[in-house]
Amino acid sequence: MPFLLKSCLALLLGLAAMNASAEPFTAFGDGERLVYKVSWGVIGAGKIVISAKAETGPNGKPLMRITNKIASSGMVRGLYRFDNVAEILIERDTGRMLWSAEKGQERNKQTESRTDFDYTTNLAHHKDTYRPGRNRDIPLATGAEPMDLISALIQTRRWEIKVGESRDVLVHFGPDLFPVTIHAEGIEEVDTPIGDFQTMLLSPRMEKEPPRGLFKRGGKISVWVAQSGERLPVKMQLQLGFGSATLKLIEHTLPQPTAPTPTPAPDPASADPK
Repeated sequence: MPFLLKSCLALLLGLAAMNASAEPFTAFGDGERLVYKVSWGVIGAGKIVISAKAETGPNGKPLMRITNKIASSGMVRGLYRFDNVAEILIERDTGRMLWSAEKGQERNKQTESRTDFDYTTNLAHHKDTYRPGRNRDIPLATGAEPMDLISALIQTRRWEIKVGESRDVLVHFGPDLFPVTIHAEGIEEVDTPIGDFQTMLLSPRMEKEPPRGLFKRGGKISVWVAQSGERLPVKMQLQLGFGSATLKLIEHTLPQPTAPTPTPAPDPASADPK
């Protein structure tokens, strides 16, 4: 159970860049919010809330702040307390992720880390407050522009991908990057608490390098993206040898129709995400 919950967080925070060239960030609209129920088998395990807020940086560039909150609940929380808040800041014009920061608690242990992306030196600087042995500089290939997993998964609704096709992406999770290929497997019907959907089943796989992380453990990730309306990922699933975690969309708030008055984007380096 603990590994499944942590892997759920990895599922939501690790997948990156849609391709190697800069593209505008269109995964989320300002004020958009998605809520997923997390289940382990038939047992409710927690909830994940994802929200987006448009901001303007000190240099006047339009930005998007993505906030992901995950917490265990119910019987699972009695066995394993897990709370985490992650924030990602992205340039809307280029789709570049500027930084990713997370802070939380696993049972009685505190967690906190941050990764800053420097595209002039082609390095990502990762710092782990409680595990300094994981601190490192991550080389970035020229033109590589990592993004967080949930933004990439939501971005799939903008894809015009057909069954049998695939796209290469780059996974950023903690102090590492993973090249992944997302395959369009087929069209499937999916039932969720907010309705039934015809979806495209997408399957990320690590094929171009020896598998690492959850891929090395034999893990399999599946994502079902609705083919109508807002084309949202309505279901995600992480399968491991000893069980599976399933995320189903239970709530969606549409983005605001007009952009708000720009506000400065604070840096979370010395402040807790809320």
